[in-house]
Amino acid sequence: MRDCFCTVNLDQEEVFRTKIVEKSLCPFYGEDFYCEIPRSFRHLSFYIFDRDVFRRDSIIGKVAIQKEDLHKYHNRDTWFQLQHVDADSEVQGKVHLELRLSEVITDTGVICHKLAARILECQGLPIVNGQCDPYATVTLAGPFRSEAKKTKVKKRTNNPQFDEVFYFEVTRPCSYSKKSHFDFEEEDVDKLEIRVDLWNASNLKFGDEFLGELRIPLKVLRQSSSYEAWYFLQPRDNGGKSLKPDDLGSLRLNVVYTEDHVFSSDYYRPLQDLLLKSTDVEPVSASAAHILGEVCREKQEAAIPLVRLFLHCGRVVPFISAIASAEVKRTQDPNTIFRGNSLTSKCIDETMKLAGMHYLHVTLKPTIEEICQSHKSCEIDPVKLKDGENLENNMENLRQYVDRIFSVITKSGVSCPTVMCDIFFSLREAAAKRFQDDLDVRYTAVSSFIFLRFFAPAILSPNLFQLTPHHTDPQTSRTLTLISKTIQTLGSLSKSKSASFKETYMATFYEFFNEQKYADAVKNFLDLISSSGRRDPKSIEQPILLKEGFMIKRAQGRKRFGMKNFKKRWFRLTNHEFTYQKGKGDQPLYSIPIENILAVEKLEEESFKMKNMFQVIQPERALYIQANNCVEAKDWIDVLTKVSQCNQKRLAVYHPSAYLNGHWLCCRASSDTAPGCSPCTGGLPANIQLDIDGDRETERIYSLFSLYMGKLEKMQEACGSKSVYDGPEQEEYSTFFIDDPQETYKTLKQIIAGVAALEQEHAQYKRDKFKKTRYGSQEHPIGDKSFQNYIRQQSEVSPHSI
Repeated sequence: MRDCFCTVNLDQEEVFRTKIVEKSLCPFYGEDFYCEIPRSFRHLSFYIFDRDVFRRDSIIGKVAIQKEDLHKYHNRDTWFQLQHVDADSEVQGKVHLELRLSEVITDTGVICHKLAARILECQGLPIVNGQCDPYATVTLAGPFRSEAKKTKVKKRTNNPQFDEVFYFEVTRPCSYSKKSHFDFEEEDVDKLEIRVDLWNASNLKFGDEFLGELRIPLKVLRQSSSYEAWYFLQPRDNGGKSLKPDDLGSLRLNVVYTEDHVFSSDYYRPLQDLLLKSTDVEPVSASAAHILGEVCREKQEAAIPLVRLFLHCGRVVPFISAIASAEVKRTQDPNTIFRGNSLTSKCIDETMKLAGMHYLHVTLKPTIEEICQSHKSCEIDPVKLKDGENLENNMENLRQYVDRIFSVITKSGVSCPTVMCDIFFSLREAAAKRFQDDLDVRYTAVSSFIFLRFFAPAILSPNLFQLTPHHTDPQTSRTLTLISKTIQTLGSLSKSKSASFKETYMATFYEFFNEQKYADAVKNFLDLISSSGRRDPKSIEQPILLKEGFMIKRAQGRKRFGMKNFKKRWFRLTNHEFTYQKGKGDQPLYSIPIENILAVEKLEEESFKMKNMFQVIQPERALYIQANNCVEAKDWIDVLTKVSQCNQKRLAVYHPSAYLNGHWLCCRASSDTAPGCSPCTGGLPANIQLDIDGDRETERIYSLFSLYMGKLEKMQEACGSKSVYDGPEQEEYSTFFIDDPQETYKTLKQIIAGVAALEQEHAQYKRDKFKKTRYGSQEHPIGDKSFQNYIRQQSEVSPHSI
């Protein structure tokens, strides 16, 4: 048996790690990881490790998906065969090389050829065991010779600047004589190649680590005597030996990867205006937003960008009110209100996730953490009881937990975000108006979201809502399942509570909660969060934890003679202060009030020869911090920038490098109080919860319309068929929901025109971009598959895709 964990890597930089599943050959992780990708990459890789307590964890195998192939697996559960991991294939980075072939006349007047190979720089080399001390070997190789030269070692950098030139004699005069001499004729130049190998200088006994190679035949110098290009490093050629694919096992993944090119706002205005008008279109089913929900394969696909766009423009409440009212009018039975996976329910889910995440954390996180840590047994199914467990004790443990969670939820009404309350108010009004005889429907319309689709799923799977870092262990998971079931039933206000459980032990347990006080507490809570005249949410000022975790910081020099060394600390950011301490739960060693943060910016790698560093600039000094990887560095910079965005004294300029040895490394100014030499990065929205780019969301919606263009055209046909033909509906059109064929047709026409205009802009942008781009440039090094794929696609581009 093995204790396995899995890592997610951009090329070879680890950005996420699962928990360890012990003593299993078929571990199930069930973990979600989401990130914005902050840099270019070639492979998305997944490594499986076997934990070793005494030695370094051993790698079992890996799955590496090329960036160009990610779309093939988009949003599909796929089993991938694990591949061997060996140093020769673990390659990333690029090299800038210049070759020059020149004629030289010797003392005797004979002409011979010399090759100058200039290795300028490398970028993005992998970091091996926490360090990278690269050097390069340059070899001129041919059928009868192999001549190698070596650069200096560049210490502690994965972007080395070599700028070294090596000279090789290519053709020699025939009179040239030496013990092992060969006569090189002119045509032999074609048989020669330059090979560049990159190595990490290691002080370990195993020798230096191979980082990648490239081979360039001298044929490239036929047309011109000089040649300069960027190359992607390639894995080492293992001489045609193919590793037999041992069965290392396989890994099941679901990868969702989207990549959008976003233009400036003017390009999106027509489509954005059409979407935002959806709130006023009568009937709402003829609006652009509703049509997007109709044509998408999954309602979730449409809900995510729609909600983000409407939130960004401050129109989410009227939009959800409009689509919810239409759904309520179509509902026949008050007991099934908002129970389906409709566009309305998916949009409200998404709004609660975006606007309510901090509310959820403040309400549930302390109790969930305690349940995870205390490991009390709460199994109440007599069949599943372990030896020595007492059913009454377990029931009491579970009852206490349910009571605690029920109490924190029902007392949290005043903290519920305003946007959620406004939506619940409109749901309540629409339901009460539609079912006037049912007095409870005003409550069930709201509880079907706040309890069934917000609190209950968060209790059931806290890792999906960032309430816990990983999937909980089986015992805790079972406890949370029982709590979630009970809370769901308490919140649903159903008439016969015990009958709503198919398990008799749950019905027995629920007898504890049959008192009227529980129903009253739920109703009071629902009344509070769905009333329109609520108090100002700013009246509650309790610190909200925004982010925490271990990072490495450099001593700030607060003590006059203290050492400025690097130490690992636990950092904690709330909406009040940014602190660090020795370990989680310890007393803070240092605190920066949010109002004292003047800027948060990246720190150039050259400052301390360390990657993923950033600086938190305060009035008297800067705190230099190193995050664990590029994704985490971006997350910290973003959240710190957003929370300090409204500070009065924010800086306009800063120093991108550190102040060392009496001067700033960036501008060489000697005074440590010298004003910055680079402008600070652009401002972000001050609202910490909703950092949304409206243009980006409109681009996503355009991509969806473009993807489902066939369905939009089918819907147009359905509108035509409906308005001229009154008989039974054709089966292929019955999937569409069309109230008013003429209005819907009009909107569809505008959508298709808007999509076609943007499609042309994208095509033109790509043509212009690739006209200007040279294969072998820094942006598109030789070996860049995306560039090659683009050139191949140009001939076979289809009408609705780029």
